[in-house]
Amino acid sequence: MRVITTNKRANFEYFVLQKFNAGIALEGGEVKSVRAGHISINDAYVIIRQGEAFLINSNIKAYSFSRVPCDERRARKLLLNRSELDFLSAKVSTKGLTIVPLKVYFEGQYVKIEIGLCKGKQLYDKRNVIKQRDIRRDIEREIKGNT
Repeated sequence: MRVITTNKRANFEYFVLQKFNAGIALEGGEVKSVRAGHISINDAYVIIRQGEAFLINSNIKAYSFSRVPCDERRARKLLLNRSELDFLSAKVSTKGLTIVPLKVYFEGQYVKIEIGLCKGKQLYDKRNVIKQRDIRRDIEREIKGNT
């Protein structure tokens, strides 16, 4: 598994409740562009429309040697099992849950995406995470300094 990009803001903005792996339906030039690392999922999200999942607002830069131009921000279909789609659509219909892309990676020759069922964090949750990280860092410094 070779990770192409990660959504670093996702873990700061959301509590990840459950993770799923999905394939992405891409065109030929898009795959070559992803292979070169020209993809951004920082502002992306997933919606379920008519029983199918779509990745919205992800940016895959156009491949420079492609003959056919493509839209960089088009909606891309995600390939999930029916049971996973039904589960996600039921959970998203409840208040406060959303589906966020976490990372894009290659599994063999296929481009895969890890999506997470997430709940948004409040400001005090974010402050608590920063506080816990600082405490953990100080403890590790003390342990490293004493040995």
